[in-house]
Amino acid sequence: MPAARGPVGYAYFPQRGMVSLVRPMSDGTLVEIGIVGREGFVGLAVVLGGGTGGIQEMVLIPGSALSIPTAALLKEVDRCPVFAARLLRYGEALLIQISQTAACNVRHTIQERLARWLLMARDRIDDDDIQLSHELLSMMLGTRRAGITVALGVFKTAGLIANAQGKIRILDHEGLEAAACECYRIVREEGECLQT
Repeated sequence: MPAARGPVGYAYFPQRGMVSLVRPMSDGTLVEIGIVGREGFVGLAVVLGGGTGGIQEMVLIPGSALSIPTAALLKEVDRCPVFAARLLRYGEALLIQISQTAACNVRHTIQERLARWLLMARDRIDDDDIQLSHELLSMMLGTRRAGITVALGVFKTAGLIANAQGKIRILDHEGLEAAACECYRIVREEGECLQT
């Protein structure tokens, strides 16, 4: 099982790996609302002046991250308006990702959602090899494990991916993007705006 959130009082800037933002439900299940990789940071609520709002973080793909005590982060935000603006701009992109994920989960098929998720994960870890079990993918997408297995089988038959024992390799990025819903493009373009 992935590691749960780190110590309270720190913000994390992933260098490698990926963190899933999840919302716990009353029945104990977790619903993924967003993902964070090297493009962002975990700790936005602190910058916005609030608490976590019940959102938890799970390290889905291990890697490395820079950490900073939240008190030190807030001092830097006050000291450097350019840094503060950059963090807030990431917050806007994350909000778009979260809202697009909500719309995607209601409107699109498991295959489209899985293609979107795999591509988003690939963009965040900058690697075509994604090490994640079918069970975790089903939890992240809020669907049954069998649905993930069937969708992966369709992608494998089409030559888009290869998979074995908790590892998925993207073989055809363009083909997988064609199988994804428009949500991938929308979130990707918003992330690209962060680079400007």
